[in-house]
Amino acid sequence: MMASKHNYTYMVKCADGSLYTGWTTDLEKRIRTHNEGKGAKYTRSRRPVELAYCEVFDTKEQAMSREFHMKRLTRQQKEALAGEWAARKEKEGSLSDKEDLITESEAMTDEKPDANTDRHIGKKEI
Repeated sequence: MMASKHNYTYMVKCADGSLYTGWTTDLEKRIRTHNEGKGAKYTRSRRPVELAYCEVFDTKEQAMSREFHMKRLTRQQKEALAGEWAARKEKEGSLSDKEDLITESEAMTDEKPDANTDRHIGKKEI
């Protein structure tokens, strides 16, 4: 039987304070790629980036769907997600332990996006 491969929806905070949302199958490698200037075009001129939020999913489709919905959240909603995630991680003692990432059941909300969104849409270079 094949090992389970996780898919991550993540948000990074860029050096200029902006937020970028994407998805990947290897979170650590993706953050490193962003910081090497080889990631998304948006983040290349906004380095360094740091992980601000992350969720884990079983399928690529789930991760991509969550990315799509997160990009439609307001900046305030995105910052609230990141703040809650950081507080939970701090309480648990780790911001980098992938086993403690938010799972899809914890992540889904009924919030409707606001018309005024802070989003960056484009193809992901994964």
